Amino acid sequence: MKLFLTISLLSGLIITASGQQSNPNYDEALARKLGADDYGMKSYVLVILKTGSNDTKDQELISNSFRGHMNNINGLVKEEKLIVAGPLGKNEQTYRGIFILNVASLDEARELLQTDPAIQNNLLQADVYEWYGSAALPAYLETSDKIWKTQP
Repeated sequence: MKLFLTISLLSGLIITASGQQSNPNYDEALARKLGADDYGMKSYVLVILKTGSNDTKDQELISNSFRGHMNNINGLVKEEKLIVAGPLGKNEQTYRGIFILNVASLDEARELLQTDPAIQNNLLQADVYEWYGSAALPAYLETSDKIWKTQP
């Protein structure tokens, strides 16, 4: 006969004698839908966008490329491939922004990035990294779409 000692904390967290913590709010169906592992995490691809090698002064090319960049972002969000996107402030590394892509591999990420006109035209360059974060990250998108007044 095994004896399990549990301690219920004020937060509702349950700690067993083995030291494992159990979440009383765990929603198995939601965890499965979001692709969560036992820790509520999953793998993503982090993209750091940097200034590319194209130093053109052609304003029409620049404008069209970045308009296409924004359209591409919106398309990837609709496909549920892009979870986070945003610019970075001025910095010495010429980092311009980040993406967090909800894809299975670095190769898939690189393939998706080639659909971006600013990357195609070398106005931006992308470095890709494996990243492990909360599987709940995609759930913020529904709220995010309800709080902007003007589309960039």
